[in-house]
Amino acid sequence: MAAHPEFAARKATKTIDGVRVTGWFTEDFTLAELRTLRAKERLPQVRVTNTAFDGKLPVPTFQEVIDLARAESKARGRTIGVYPETKHPSYFASIGLALEEPLVATLKANKLTHREDPVFVQSFETANLRKLDRMIDVRLVQLMDATGAPYDFTAAGDPRGYADLATAAGLAWVARYADGVGLNKNLIVPRDAAGKLLAPTSVIRDAHRVKLLVHAWTFRAENQFLPADFRIGADPNARGDITAEYELFYGLGLDGAFADQPDTAVAARAGL
Repeated sequence: MAAHPEFAARKATKTIDGVRVTGWFTEDFTLAELRTLRAKERLPQVRVTNTAFDGKLPVPTFQEVIDLARAESKARGRTIGVYPETKHPSYFASIGLALEEPLVATLKANKLTHREDPVFVQSFETANLRKLDRMIDVRLVQLMDATGAPYDFTAAGDPRGYADLATAAGLAWVARYADGVGLNKNLIVPRDAAGKLLAPTSVIRDAHRVKLLVHAWTFRAENQFLPADFRIGADPNARGDITAEYELFYGLGLDGAFADQPDTAVAARAGL
């Protein structure tokens, strides 16, 4: 957006989830304006070859993502699902742009309304997932970071954080409205200050006890993102032993993985 002089006057400062942020905000643009933007590799110094695609692809709509998943499902002879996330739902509700209604409308228009349908809806907040649980019967996933708290808790004065939700009691509460949890990997296998792995927690076992699926994020093959135990060489941008990391997490009972290189996740799972 910063590279588009025609949008320079739209730069603004707003409070998002209690934090002052300066930049450009989607609610200040039409879809047609957003469609003039093109995608770029987020980590160009790390994934240099990916920059060959910079500027070629527009920002897709959710409908286009669904259409792509269905087209690829047909072409490949297997089911490919969609996994949308509601970003900053409390903020968007506060400015009159609640996310739940248009999301549900799009899902219903595509006959994605049941638990067995190939869709998960995820969020770092809880209130919007609880609202969605009353609106539609697709699978819902409560995201949890290794630190902090859902902003809807903070706004409501609820003292609980993600660490509380990741306990056995917290997971039992989440299971009232969600079908799974999407966990920062450090909630499953913590690391020490040097990046070395510590003993696994009981969070996967505790989640499975209350019938919650467990997905983890984010698996990345480069050394700088891996535990020290699985790095190969000193180059932070070189690939380490990502297969070993997958094997560790799959061995603990992980049900699914968010991966920057999904082929590595599939290959590691196939090798078990």
